[in-house]
Amino acid sequence: MRTTRKTISFDHPFSLMAVDGLQPAGAYTIDIDEELIEGLSFLAYRRVATTIYLPFRQGDHASVQAVRVDPRELTAAHEEPPTGGGDQPPLW
Repeated sequence: MRTTRKTISFDHPFSLMAVDGLQPAGAYTIDIDEELIEGLSFLAYRRVATTIYLPFRQGDHASVQAVRVDPRELTAAHEEPPTGGGDQPPLW
């Protein structure tokens, strides 16, 4: 298992199905967990989870909640303006 941590910036408020309410624009940390695909003659990884860290209360960055999200939903939420399409490949 390997985890890649990234920070992404939202230029506009966004919403996710797993969380009530609108999240404010700003920088958010995401973790991408991948597992090694065994049995190949080369190294390859499969994404198994994408997690975004959101503040429990708006403006309070000291306490965060980890929320598992679909990477396609995260990509769609990050786009501006929202296209409404859900078939684009994940950016992360």
